[in-house]
Amino acid sequence: MQVSQLQVSHDSLQDRLLLRIGTQANEEIRVFLTRRFVRELWAPLTAMLTGHLGANRPLPTAPEEASTSASFDEPFRDNNPTFPLGSTPLLVGEAALDPAGEGQCRLILREIRERAVTLNLNAELAQVLCSMLRAATAHAQWNLDLDYAPGEAPVAAAPVAGKALLH
Repeated sequence: MQVSQLQVSHDSLQDRLLLRIGTQANEEIRVFLTRRFVRELWAPLTAMLTGHLGANRPLPTAPEEASTSASFDEPFRDNNPTFPLGSTPLLVGEAALDPAGEGQCRLILREIRERAVTLNLNAELAQVLCSMLRAATAHAQWNLDLDYAPGEAPVAAAPVAGKALLH
């Protein structure tokens, strides 16, 4: 799956974040993330970003700071996409985050015994995702500490390869 766009927004009715993933093939995958899940995913995600992905710099505080090549002014394309996993968002119950070669990691988000989506992330895309999660949780007023001291790695380490984060 070749990711072309990401969007993270807050669904106030469900009190969940909606992650929309647009692909080059005009497909869209929708994923619901709960507050608890974002809180538990944050440390392994930032550890992967600063460790294996080698970003070695503080995470940006706003989506616009995440990348020089990403554009946050362009609205999410909604030109009649196909939904390979259905139009109902996956409600993520577990995740796995593993290194996937030089400068790449693999994030697998799954429902319990149901649908799953696999994202291959490089440092830039991981930074964009982290930045969007920060902005969306702030907008949702979830009061999550999705920060760490500049220049320091997050306290928690990335999970061992093959181990899933359970929600």
